[in-house]
Amino acid sequence: MNNNPQPLVSIAVCTYNGQRFLVEQLDSLIGQSHSNTEIIVVDDCSKDNTLVILRQYEERHTNFKVYQNDQNLGYIKNFEKAISLCNGDYIALCDQDDIWDLNKIELQLATIGDSALTYHDSEFVDDRGHSLGKKKSDLLNMYEGDSNVPFLFFNCISGHACLFNRKLVPYCLPFPTEIFHDRWLAFTSINNGGIIYLNKTLVKYRQHENTDTNILKLKKKDRKPPVSGHDKMMKILNELSRFGDYPYLKQPHKIRKLHHAYLAWVNSYFCWSLPAFMISNYRLLFFIPKKGLLSNLNFIIKHFFGGKFKSGPSS
Repeated sequence: MNNNPQPLVSIAVCTYNGQRFLVEQLDSLIGQSHSNTEIIVVDDCSKDNTLVILRQYEERHTNFKVYQNDQNLGYIKNFEKAISLCNGDYIALCDQDDIWDLNKIELQLATIGDSALTYHDSEFVDDRGHSLGKKKSDLLNMYEGDSNVPFLFFNCISGHACLFNRKLVPYCLPFPTEIFHDRWLAFTSINNGGIIYLNKTLVKYRQHENTDTNILKLKKKDRKPPVSGHDKMMKILNELSRFGDYPYLKQPHKIRKLHHAYLAWVNSYFCWSLPAFMISNYRLLFFIPKKGLLSNLNFIIKHFFGGKFKSGPSS
């Protein structure tokens, strides 16, 4: 029984070969000013000393619980498992290599209100934790509200910045493998209570060669081969299909209209319906990217020329 008057917040941590930065991150979780937390860590078959470090924290802290997967799930499904193990009234997601502000949970709880999810800004730091002189809000506009249109092509919400009501869990799980889990959380939150933005920088968001998301376009040792134009189109088409099939969907007509327009574009040499949709929904559809009018118009104009001008028609 929870006799603490403060709401219980579950911090869902996913780890994989994270020994290099893990201690600094875990210390920032243990030191949170909000005292009623449980820290749920799921390790995805690490081959370094990550599990040894985690067991040491588990031995010292009663609110720290470690689980180890029998097989590697990948980070999207690993976060899904971590969330399913959480007991808190609210759930926060945590990567293994960042550094949290010690007031992060307390400030987010004070902000969330009746919204399904709240998120905040983040500061980019290098592998030594030194500031790179940029915040995420320098690159993207941070959306709050209850329209799902801004998230159909873009996303401004990082998983490490999220705190969401546990009531969202049955509406967001299971995570689809076609869409990053943080974007899916944003989309499902929009459809089930809305999101609110906390204009504070509460995480040092570490950028290094093994970072899963490379938002600053840093050079990496193991660069993946470029994705073909056809594969990019199929990925977007699959995402829009998944959004349109979501059973708790708000604005279903608008999303399905975009899906049909994009499908027509993929299979055409020239297309009018997709640029028309982009123009009629311009303000929300292009809200997140911090790009100028000319850049967005150029993006729209390119979509008059159908997908068959890319690497080949879809099958």
